[in-house]
Amino acid sequence: MPRLTFLGHAAFLLEGDQGKIAIDPFLTGNPIAKAKPEDIQVDAVLVTHGHGDHVGDTVAIAKKSNALVVAPFELANFLESQGVSVHPMHIGGSRKFPFAWVKLTTASHGSAYVDDEKTVYTGNPCGFLIRIDGKLIYHAGDTGLIADMEILGRLNDIDVALLPIGDNFTMGPDDALEAVKMLKPKVVIPMHYNTWDLIAQDPQDFCDRVKGETPSRCVPLEVGESYQV
Repeated sequence: MPRLTFLGHAAFLLEGDQGKIAIDPFLTGNPIAKAKPEDIQVDAVLVTHGHGDHVGDTVAIAKKSNALVVAPFELANFLESQGVSVHPMHIGGSRKFPFAWVKLTTASHGSAYVDDEKTVYTGNPCGFLIRIDGKLIYHAGDTGLIADMEILGRLNDIDVALLPIGDNFTMGPDDALEAVKMLKPKVVIPMHYNTWDLIAQDPQDFCDRVKGETPSRCVPLEVGESYQV
């Protein structure tokens, strides 16, 4: 069975018999991260959008691991210019890779890479459906509550949903709870909270609400903690 390890913020390590995947690996500069880029050895890096707290250490990890980077088309092109191997995709598209089956889903957010000198717009943001070792994981990316989640829940038997709860930049706990009701995952794991005071939330309070109002199980992970899917 695959194993999910929470690396902090929206970053996860997904390990299965088919391969190892890093998702939105923001480690350097992440005040709650414990892992370092040199600790991460993967077959692929999946990136939901171009913001620095999601692109994170993608380039360093991909170069070190000789890993494939999967991202929306415009973001993939930008990351390819940084010297990594990429596979561009876009919303609604899916592909079976050696390490997993991946499908891009809608996310309601922005996507631009900003450094000290320029802003590079990187197309549409996304979420990911990832099927590995027979289990289906949904990483929502940074998003507000969207009606598409009802369709995702109706068409897919989601084993684990990784949902932002931090508010301000993404869904807060109220909207994330509605997302759980639409997605109907077996398990929900909250993410994108408590990295900074601006997105401070109580994950246990959210999980208590999930338990009280839905059939889903909610598992708040500490940074560095793993969940066997």
